[in-house]
Amino acid sequence: MSDAVVGMSDAVVGMSDAVVGMSDAVVGMSDASRVEPYDLLRPGRRITGMSAVLLPFSDARTPDLDGLRAHLVRTLEAGLVPAVNMDTGYGPTLDDEQRVAVLDLARSVCAGAEFVAGAHVDDEPGDPPDGDRYRQQAELIAGHGGTPILFPSHGLGSLDEDGRLAAMRSVGESCDRFLGFELSRAFHPAGFVLSIDGYRELLAIDACVGAKHSSLERQPEWDRLRLRDEVRPEFMVLTGNDLAIDMVCYGSDYLLGISTFAPDLFAERDRRWAAGDPSFHQLNDDLQYLGRFTFRTPVPAYKHSAAQFLVLRGWMDDDTTPEGAPRRPDADVAVLREIGERLGVVGVGGAA
Repeated sequence: MSDAVVGMSDAVVGMSDAVVGMSDAVVGMSDASRVEPYDLLRPGRRITGMSAVLLPFSDARTPDLDGLRAHLVRTLEAGLVPAVNMDTGYGPTLDDEQRVAVLDLARSVCAGAEFVAGAHVDDEPGDPPDGDRYRQQAELIAGHGGTPILFPSHGLGSLDEDGRLAAMRSVGESCDRFLGFELSRAFHPAGFVLSIDGYRELLAIDACVGAKHSSLERQPEWDRLRLRDEVRPEFMVLTGNDLAIDMVCYGSDYLLGISTFAPDLFAERDRRWAAGDPSFHQLNDDLQYLGRFTFRTPVPAYKHSAAQFLVLRGWMDDDTTPEGAPRRPDADVAVLREIGERLGVVGVGGAA
């Protein structure tokens, strides 16, 4: 038996050596690609929160502007900056008349307070870029008192990176202040994300005061934060990562769709971070649970999830969505109810 045990021991040692060798290889790989974002952590920082406001619908063709007014007021009262005509507000599918009606309402409700609005070019795949349209839209939004954010278009997306940056510089020549927008194609087929060198060029556009980053990945956003801190510290990196809302801990501000589900709770979460309150983490985890569930594939259906949740909160009468918009199954309501109860906004102490 001793010989057998010795043989087994030798085999185990050999296996251990192999495991050590594999570990060394893994460590080597980790050293080459290791991410250490901890130097970016900014405890006690005041977070700027922007919320892409859901546009309710009275029926499949008619925006509910009274419902939008109520949700704009909630967003402002929470202390967040409203963003209208975004993807959450069905901005890409509205016509010009509807977008202007939303802008008129935002100007009226915000009454001089800051708001953001999507600048859109209505084009189709294969259409050429239309810089004039972007400039006109940016000027229209600025004329209403808002800050324009350049929503991706097929024409803009068809350009190479130099062309996209040139188009943004052109907007900056006719507008004192605008936001850039990097968007994953999971949200929109015309979306694009700049290279880090391209982002450096974006930081050099004085009129571009910030940019929403919606790649849904942490690493490129960490890279942008480091570059921002080095080159232009006042520039706002606005996380659009609804799957990693804790990016605010690393120095990102935000422009999120998930915050339209609960602008009050996002504002409270932000206050807790600024105050160094450890309960920030539990509230952030519960809000992230909501984001993970509602931003699952197909991602654009999160807007219907928002309507379902706002109905549960008693903030909307029904979950009507515009014609052609993807919807979630009715079974989702039970899960949303449980999340709402966990957050204290549905059921006991919250809405019915």
